[in-house]
Parts: sequence; structure tokens; C-alpha cells
Amino acid sequence: MQGKVEICGVNTANLKTLKSDETIRLLKQAQGGDREARQQLIEGNLRLVLSVIQKFMGRNEDPDDLFQVGCVGLLKAIANFNTDLNVRFSTYGVPMIEGEVKRYLRDYSAIRVSRSIRDIAYRVLQCKEAMTAESGKEPTMEEVAKRLELPLQTVNEALDAMVSPISLFEPVYSDGGDPLTVMDQVRDTKNTDERWLEHIALRDAIAALGERERRILTMRFFDCKTQMEVAGEVGISQAQVSRLEKNAIASLRKAICVN
Repeated sequence: MQGKVEICGVNTANLKTLKSDETIRLLKQAQGGDREARQQLIEGNLRLVLSVIQKFMGRNEDPDDLFQVGCVGLLKAIANFNTDLNVRFSTYGVPMIEGEVKRYLRDYSAIRVSRSIRDIAYRVLQCKEAMTAESGKEPTMEEVAKRLELPLQTVNEALDAMVSPISLFEPVYSDGGDPLTVMDQVRDTKNTDERWLEHIALRDAIAALGERERRILTMRFFDCKTQMEVAGEVGISQAQVSRLEKNAIASLRKAICVN
């Protein structure tokens, strides 16, 4: 969003900014019902909205939609800001705008989350906004959990469930060569396609053995019994167990190598 960018018909290059004392004066007038003052506040803080929604770009969301939602958060900040507190409006406005965008992304998430978890997350966001308005600073999750009388783990899990999903092929680092993706960080090096094919081939090979051979292999390699113990249970000699075991293993190797 550098330079001249058109968002919802707004040329960002022409956006003006307001000084702190001018912002407080307009806030008092706007909260008193002055529509012109409110309009000046909106126009003077659109850069604030743009700076917040930049953090949510890259999620295949329409920038215009995010901008409009951010403006709703700005309007709420204008209506609820306490001008008696010695706090910059931007300090209060940023979490309000961010909260509105997060709520929008949560409600229209590609992954459906249970209503109970969504309700908890909504309560957490509301409480966070209220505590920010009261103190002029953003509370910690511990403070929010204490206010809501909820376990900290429940609060964190509810907020985590609202996070928008990202692609496994999302680049997370690049030094000029092939980028490092999320897949590279979470991939399973054990359960690869090759291992799955070997597992299927082994399963089919075992199924092709005779019942007595399968029983001997199970007792030897899963139950960890000696050939003498197997011979006693099966009712054959130890030499026969050894021969059947070798033949079964040879059949498995041959079947797997062929596959």
C-alpha cells in the first residue's frame, strides 16, 4: 500500500493526518453529535486503518472488505474513546480496529468452529476491548481470563481456534534460493509415500502366507518367543519351526522386492 493506492474509492496518497490536540477536540465534538467532526476524524485516521489491515493481507481476503471492516472498528473507537484519559487515540483505536477485523475473519473462516468456542472467543475479544478502553492499554491474556473467570488455557484455545488457516506451501523464509515453506517445517519424515507402499506390500505379503506360518511369525517377532517356546505351543519340533520361519521370511522378502 505504498504510494497511490485506491481502496474503496479512497486515494491513500491524499489522506491527511491529525495532530493529537486536534484529534481530542474533534472527538469531543463527534461524541456530542457533530457529524462533520466525526467525518474529519474518519478521514484523518484512515491511515491508521490501512496500517492495521496490512497485517491481515496475504490470506486471500479482499482488501476492500478488510478496509470496510476496519472502518467499522474505527467508528466504534471514535464512539467509545474516553477523552478524559491521558492516552493517544491511536493506542485505543488500533486494538479496536484489529479486533473488528479478527471478528470478521473468525465469523467467515474457511474452517467451521463450534459455537461454544466461538462464543468464548467473542467474549474474550469484547472483554479485551473493554479493558483496553478502561485502562488505555491492552491487557494480557491472564488478566482477561481472570476477568472472565475462565481458565487461561480455555481462553488461549478459543483464540487459537479463530486463527485463519494458512497454506502448507506458504513461504516462511527465503535467502534468495528456494523458499522454506510451512510444509518443510511440519512434514513427517517417517510416514512417507515410500513407507506407506512398503507397509501395504508387507501387509499383502503376510496375508498370502499360510495360517501356521503367520502364527509362527507373530509369536516369534511380536510376542518375542523363542523357537523352542513356539514349537511347544504349535506342537512341532524346533527344527520345523526354524524351517517354516526361514521360508516365511524368504516369501515376504520376495513379495516385497517384486512389488
